[in-house]
Amino acid sequence: MEKTDKPELNYPEIMPVLPVRDTAIFPMIIVPLMIKDDDNINLIDDALKGDKLIIVAMVKDKKKKDKDLIKTYKIATICKIIKFTSEKEGRVLAVQGLSRANIDEIISEHPYKQARITELKNIEHSGKEIDSQMTDIWILFKQIVNLSPHLANELVKISLHIDQPGPLADMITSTLKLDRKKKQEMLETLDVKKRLEKLNLFLNEEIQFKSMGKELQEEVEMGLDQSKREYYLKEQLKTIKEKLGMDQSEISEIEELQEKFDEKDLPKDARKVVNKELKRLSKMQPISPEYTVSRTYLDWFFDLPWLDSTDDMLDIKQAEKILHQHHYNLEKIKQRILEYLSVRKLNPAHKGPILCFTGPPGTGKTSLGRSIAEALGRKFIRISLGGVRDEAEIRGHRRTYVGALPGRIIQGLKKAGSNNPVFMLDEIDKLGTDFRGDPASALLEVLDPEQNFSFADHYLELEFDLSKVMFITTANQLDPIPSPLLDRMEVLELVGYTEDEKINIATRFLIKRQIIEHGLAIKKVLFRKSAIRKIIRGYTREAGLRNMEREIGSVCRGLARRVAEGAKDKFIITDKNIHEFLGNPKFTSDLQTRTSIPGVAIGMAWTASGGDILFVEATMMPGQKSLVLTGQLGEIMKESAQTALSYIRSNAKHLNISDDFYQNHDLHIHVPAGAIPKDGPSAGITILTALTSLLTSRSIKPQLSMTGEVTLRGAVLPVGGVKEKVLAANRYGIKHIILPHDNRRDLDDIPDKIKKQLNFYFVKQMDEVLKIAFNPIKKKLCKKT
Repeated sequence: MEKTDKPELNYPEIMPVLPVRDTAIFPMIIVPLMIKDDDNINLIDDALKGDKLIIVAMVKDKKKKDKDLIKTYKIATICKIIKFTSEKEGRVLAVQGLSRANIDEIISEHPYKQARITELKNIEHSGKEIDSQMTDIWILFKQIVNLSPHLANELVKISLHIDQPGPLADMITSTLKLDRKKKQEMLETLDVKKRLEKLNLFLNEEIQFKSMGKELQEEVEMGLDQSKREYYLKEQLKTIKEKLGMDQSEISEIEELQEKFDEKDLPKDARKVVNKELKRLSKMQPISPEYTVSRTYLDWFFDLPWLDSTDDMLDIKQAEKILHQHHYNLEKIKQRILEYLSVRKLNPAHKGPILCFTGPPGTGKTSLGRSIAEALGRKFIRISLGGVRDEAEIRGHRRTYVGALPGRIIQGLKKAGSNNPVFMLDEIDKLGTDFRGDPASALLEVLDPEQNFSFADHYLELEFDLSKVMFITTANQLDPIPSPLLDRMEVLELVGYTEDEKINIATRFLIKRQIIEHGLAIKKVLFRKSAIRKIIRGYTREAGLRNMEREIGSVCRGLARRVAEGAKDKFIITDKNIHEFLGNPKFTSDLQTRTSIPGVAIGMAWTASGGDILFVEATMMPGQKSLVLTGQLGEIMKESAQTALSYIRSNAKHLNISDDFYQNHDLHIHVPAGAIPKDGPSAGITILTALTSLLTSRSIKPQLSMTGEVTLRGAVLPVGGVKEKVLAANRYGIKHIILPHDNRRDLDDIPDKIKKQLNFYFVKQMDEVLKIAFNPIKKKLCKKT
């Protein structure tokens, strides 16, 4: 832009500034303007009292509504007010452009803007080249008028009577439907020759667009192409809306995406992909199906947090406070999280661990992940993998498929809005496999800190860095998890809760939550500890807390009904009145009754829902030397029964049993709860003890349970799941427990309060087991038959 030397002033040096949004005003052109703002009305009233001169300047951003934030272009037009009237639509101002001007300085803002201005003169040119350009412009303008039904033919005649290049360019520019920024560009071009060159370019572009519209219109009328007909009608509708002032946005979709691209912080490789896709998209027709696919692809790129992270809260004391606030006990896991935070504080580049919380349902695995996110100050995302069988759920679908989307990992990160959330993969042990692939294999890369910095999603076709994500997985049992996947995770076990822990958790968390959820007042409801203990012992026998919370909810529902019926008293729930809400207890203790006769022993088992106890019953009848096993026993447990029988037969004399006890008899071993499958070697010593009890007619001590694998030589081998088994035995009222000697170290994981309530016996041989297990002899030994 060029500016002449300071010209002779033909206008006042200071003028009021009227901002306009939709168009630039050119010299010698009369334009009507709609006036709505009260400040602008005051401006016009003051101008009408004086010389009627104002500066009309176009605003830079027409979307901004706050008048204090509105900024105008420096190059504007000195205008004279011709008429000011009030119509039904509003107040209409007619102004005539007089000359270009530069706004040198805003000298006041209120009640309206006033500026110091400098008049600008055209940089004139003459000669054959200018004449030739004017001729070309007349020809092009005539073509546009012929293609535009809304332009009158008289405009061509008017333009032919303008013999000056500058005014000719201004007149034609003002009649064209150009973008507001292009019109401002023409207003700022003082060099007449350059102004004609730009106008020539704009006219050619307009002719191409008008010609295309005419062709489409003809095709629409002929009914040749339905899709082009729709496109044309949409363009026509868009034009009508713009004329009515309904469509305020003049930024094309491509420009909008380009702005996002310029503002978005993307890795170098991602910028290349997006730039290439933007160029490809700009060459497509919006009616093309591929256009939508490409647009959706770009939206995913812009929405993903490639480089957006949240700051870790590395206050160890505060994190510890949050963990204690939301979870009771779980000291080992809390300690592990605080250790991770400490390492992160000392070494910010430390890669996140892959933790796996395993344990029975209802032990707080999922809620613990949410608390970890709060302690870290990170976003929390959870996805459930239960029943997922398609590998594309993890890695996404390729873009060639209809309705393709990224995998759940990338979708989760988009939802989080940061590239370092706490990401929980729930129920990882319930992944499936079929013809669509193996999702567990796809997770190998996700859950490997040495590989996941370059995770490849099929949809993105570009590597995404997952190394900053803290992945947490949950499982009820580890056996179904493939070994390579399990090897990538640090396993933390959440075993069942003790009775005291359940009482504390119920008092601190569960009761309050259920009271609030059922619309009751906390001050109006009181649960005695005796009532909570009654729920634990008589209505729920679980490792977790879900059933206990359901029973508490049942009590609250009963109270809610009483309150709804008009009761206003305070409710106190005790072990004496809890049956009014829950009915008779579901569980009763019958250990002593069932073990009072020979042939019955109590074992301990591990299940996915926590520990449990099981009864092993043995009986003998005349027969043909057969061993019958019932109770849905697995192959390993059947082998344990065979081993026990072989041990007894080979040591019958030592056990004071007749050598031929098996000669004319059948033995039947049954493990009740026959509808539940059972397997594993840990019932070996229980089966052997039950058989010995039967054959020697000696009953086993009451309130005694045992676990351990037995060999043919009578050695007792260690087993797993000791903590879960011991906690289950304690829930059922067991007082004495026999464990393999090598399992002594597992007692370190058992709470001290539980250990004080139990007597533990550690054995290496079956002789020790039998010596501990049996009551004194009350019958004679079995005789030959």
